[in-house]
Amino acid sequence: MNIVIYGASGMVGQGVLRECLNAADVGSVKAVGRSPLAQEHPRLSHYPLPDPGPYPLDCPELTGYDACFFCLGASAAGMGEQDYIDVNYAIPMAAGQVLARLNPGMTFIYVSGAGCDSSERGRTMWARIKGRTENGLSRLPLSAFMFRPGIIQPLDAIRSRTPVYRLLYSLMAPLLPLLRRVFPDAVLTTQQMGRAMLAVARHGASRCVLESRDIRALADGLSQGR
Repeated sequence: MNIVIYGASGMVGQGVLRECLNAADVGSVKAVGRSPLAQEHPRLSHYPLPDPGPYPLDCPELTGYDACFFCLGASAAGMGEQDYIDVNYAIPMAAGQVLARLNPGMTFIYVSGAGCDSSERGRTMWARIKGRTENGLSRLPLSAFMFRPGIIQPLDAIRSRTPVYRLLYSLMAPLLPLLRRVFPDAVLTTQQMGRAMLAVARHGASRCVLESRDIRALADGLSQGR
């Protein structure tokens, strides 16, 4: 199984990448991004995106992949609506269109968020735009799945690249293990995100939109099967 990861340098992407490289049935991983990763691995390669510049429409290097794990995104904090659209709608849609042309029917997993607005009419800007992205990806000739996690606990020394998130996670670190025990369907880990994505890439899922409880069930099933 060959996998493309967008956003492998982010908090979720780092966890997903780690699980992919630990999986015996993953033959190669292509990390797509604007800067190369510091990490090196025989099965890992990098495909650079132009910075700045439009998304490339001809990417033959992305042919022959079975799944895409799209973990790239930006927080809405301090961001205007058009800028948020440029990152959280335009980029995943461009990626989906290119990959659908190069690898028709491939599994495409988009990391959205709990509370996403599929109607595209809500008052909350980020939820409305993420819903628009989900809907757009669902219309492409891909086997598209939307992951809607809530709180994600970083494990394995993984840290967010966003300063405000790093501060938030450092403050919440003592509470997150307790919250996971009390609310297991509300708090996921970076390990669970990666394992659930691999489970969907291998076997699909019974629904296209997966909430936190669905993601946890997939991850736990994979763990038990190891």
